[in-house]
Amino acid sequence: SWISWFCSLPGHDYFCEVQEEFIEDDFNLTGLSSMVPYYREALEMILDIEPEDESATEAEAQVIETSAAILYGLIHQRFILTRQGMQLMMHKYDQVQFGECPRVYCMQTPMLPCSRSDVPCVDTVRLYCPSCRDLYQPPATRYQHLDGAYFGTTFAHLFFSVY
Repeated sequence: SWISWFCSLPGHDYFCEVQEEFIEDDFNLTGLSSMVPYYREALEMILDIEPEDESATEAEAQVIETSAAILYGLIHQRFILTRQGMQLMMHKYDQVQFGECPRVYCMQTPMLPCSRSDVPCVDTVRLYCPSCRDLYQPPATRYQHLDGAYFGTTFAHLFFSVY
């Protein structure tokens, strides 16, 4: 599926796979159509629905692919705030897939992805340490262009209040 492919790309292992049922529920997508160009086409791409209009130019196809990535990221931001989303992220957290705090006094505390903004293209992803409560740049360069809005400002704090 497109979702599995997207999550398997280099630097996308911070993402969890959003369930199609969540994406298919219009309530969960409220307000996103005005934020993403070619919204309908991008949504169809994410859900592996063949486009009705096959006449997209090469340039339009490129824009639709970019829009699909942005749309998936914004859907992901909402999904990880749900019980199912948090459970998937908890599994990644337990496996220390987001890395450990570099501070010696934190004794290798696992970190979580977050952002200083919920708006796309404002800030890149940061890693939050629950021990020292500080934010860090991901050490690997493959994450340094990942939009922080795809994890949002709420997730890390909500996660630690639930778990």
